[in-house]
Amino acid sequence: MALSDYIINSNETPLSLEEIHLSDENKGSLKQLLKEFKYVAILNQFQLPVDNKIFLFGHTGCGKTTTAKAIAQALGKKIIILNLGTIVSSRLGETSKNITEVFKKAIREKAVLFLDEFDSIGRLRDHDDNDSAEMKRLVNTVIQLIDELPNDTLLIAATNHSKVIDIALLRRFQLKLKYELPTKKQLDVYYNSLLSQFPEEFRNVDRVYNISYAEAKDITFRAVKNVIIANEESKAQTELLKNSEQRV
Repeated sequence: MALSDYIINSNETPLSLEEIHLSDENKGSLKQLLKEFKYVAILNQFQLPVDNKIFLFGHTGCGKTTTAKAIAQALGKKIIILNLGTIVSSRLGETSKNITEVFKKAIREKAVLFLDEFDSIGRLRDHDDNDSAEMKRLVNTVIQLIDELPNDTLLIAATNHSKVIDIALLRRFQLKLKYELPTKKQLDVYYNSLLSQFPEEFRNVDRVYNISYAEAKDITFRAVKNVIIANEESKAQTELLKNSEQRV
């Protein structure tokens, strides 16, 4: 497969970091990150590296991918999205080559490189003893690529299963941001923001808690669609009865 076959392209307009529901701790860390990239030239003069390696971990559907896209937008950089679950090949030697090529592309373009399902490396190493030696070489390749990453390229890795990641890989990331399920209060704020775009008559939605933002969004939009469709069907039925009475 060609290198371009592994890269995920998104045509969606990304949210800004201000629009994402982040914890105060994560907001502070990302605000500092953006400041460092803003003043990267002066930091380089003092031989101070920017924090350009970020590890996002935690519950699925809580904004890791959305955050990566928002960071790229805030920095005015292209984002290259790579799902490691799809690039890891049964022929592991090819995997090292493919990942190396993606890193080179990101460096050439001074882009944001987003590695999703970062646990794929750790999981394969744990579950396939026959390929353990080759997997170790792959991990070493990734470590070397991370170590050689220049200041003007940003690496973001994300996983829902941080415990399986090789400790040597984890040490390479200066920032580690945890994503947890939102509280009831946080979800209420999110529900309100989702429903505010619809007319008042469509906002009476049963709210579910102890779920992720992604799940809340799906539930809200599904409920609103059901109300809209029911409303349209009621209008159609009323019109049908009206026409029937006129014919009589």
